[in-house]
Amino acid sequence: MHRRAFLAAGLVTVFASPRAIAQMKMDDMPGMDMGGHAGHDMSAGPQGAAVLPEGEALRDLPRLANEAGTPGLFKAKLTAESATVRFAEGLDTPILGYNGTSPGPLIEATEGDRVEITFANRIPEETSTIHWHGMPVPADQDGNPMDPVATGTERTYSFELPEGSAGSYWYHPHPHGKTAEQVYRGLAGAFVVKPKADPIPAAYGDTVLVFTDLRLAADGTMPDNTMVDLMNGRVGDHVLVNGQKNPRLAAPFGTKRRFRLYNATNARFLRLSFEAPMTVIGTDGGLLEAPIAADEILLSPAERLELIVSFDKPGPATLYTLDYDRGWMGAGRPPDAGLTLLTVNVSETPAESVPPLPDKLRPIAQLSAPAVSRRFVFTETMAMNANGMEMGFLINGAAFDMNRVDIVAKAGEVELWEVINKADMDHPFHVHGTQFQVVENERDGQVSKPAYLAWKDTVNVARGETVRLLLRQDRPGPRMYHCHILEHEQLGMMGIVDVQA
Repeated sequence: MHRRAFLAAGLVTVFASPRAIAQMKMDDMPGMDMGGHAGHDMSAGPQGAAVLPEGEALRDLPRLANEAGTPGLFKAKLTAESATVRFAEGLDTPILGYNGTSPGPLIEATEGDRVEITFANRIPEETSTIHWHGMPVPADQDGNPMDPVATGTERTYSFELPEGSAGSYWYHPHPHGKTAEQVYRGLAGAFVVKPKADPIPAAYGDTVLVFTDLRLAADGTMPDNTMVDLMNGRVGDHVLVNGQKNPRLAAPFGTKRRFRLYNATNARFLRLSFEAPMTVIGTDGGLLEAPIAADEILLSPAERLELIVSFDKPGPATLYTLDYDRGWMGAGRPPDAGLTLLTVNVSETPAESVPPLPDKLRPIAQLSAPAVSRRFVFTETMAMNANGMEMGFLINGAAFDMNRVDIVAKAGEVELWEVINKADMDHPFHVHGTQFQVVENERDGQVSKPAYLAWKDTVNVARGETVRLLLRQDRPGPRMYHCHILEHEQLGMMGIVDVQA
């Protein structure tokens, strides 16, 4: 259904379950255009928004210290707690942070390591978890919403990092009904698993860039979600890099830098370009088979990319956003294009020695022919009643129920998943517990293949698009699959696959 018909219909006869429906009043959404596209004035700025400083030196994320004295063991503690930071001059902002910071500490371990991280939930009156997004961990260690950690308590997550698991992962909370709020208030962090032998030259460095977005009221507080946020997913007024707005980085002329890009926002799609040549070397689940040159990239919420950027001329080189229409309901579509996220000041002094990027990075075995095929159809529902508007986001016509298993899979068996988006906006699709391979996209009757073979755990499914992917779950237990627009996940767009041995 097109958005115009979807909104004009008013009453919808199919409803999500009560626990998954948002009840929203019309006066929470000023300027709602019931006729379809609205809010596309990119020049309009946020009303009364705080001004954030720009141009400060890019700061490295704090590293989570390894408390273990034993080789091959990473042991540490992460605490989710209330904290106060200063994003804007003279304004204190209450946040949630891991160990008091947002983004949380950078975790670095090596494939083959054992990880033992004790999580302390100090969020007042709220359960939480830590979900190790994209990582190959056992189901009972994955921070699923079925395994909440009560406020004031602790639990230890323990898992092994198998050989071949090197990649750019991240961690965030996953409690049922509170994930979106806990993430936009600050709970997210990067987890880098290093290979034992890295083909990328060490001279390129390894710079982590975590993108979050921020909405501040005039008094420095973070406003609660509105009806527009619940419909579209929360998009903030400021895109931050490692907690800073448009930080700067210095680089010598002729150098190459390795960047790991993380989209840790609730719902913002980032179509990016650099004023310097870019080469994609990795995705969610690690390195590609070979480098691929790119003029632009798209990072939907929760996706990651590894890039090599070649700074081949002196002067400023910016990382900036391009327009991307992912579908929007109601007024107030935020500006997508022309945002400068990072400025690299390239000096006149040339780099001393720059080793070449290898032609081959690692082998990737293509998954075998599937034994099972499945279909997942995304839809939206909206209805008016005496109190306002009700809406839900569904997979195969059903809203998430924590007590219902949606599908049963067999460990070690390759499956073909066909993900069909019949909704009116893009939905990034994430599967817990494994990495998959996208094999085909179809839109308007046109079938295309991906530009390269890669391991992924999150893929954007554009409105009107079908994405076909191969996956294999190797570890038994319940796993989630869901839209990674976090407000949509909370409003029903999530399911459970029970993987049986």
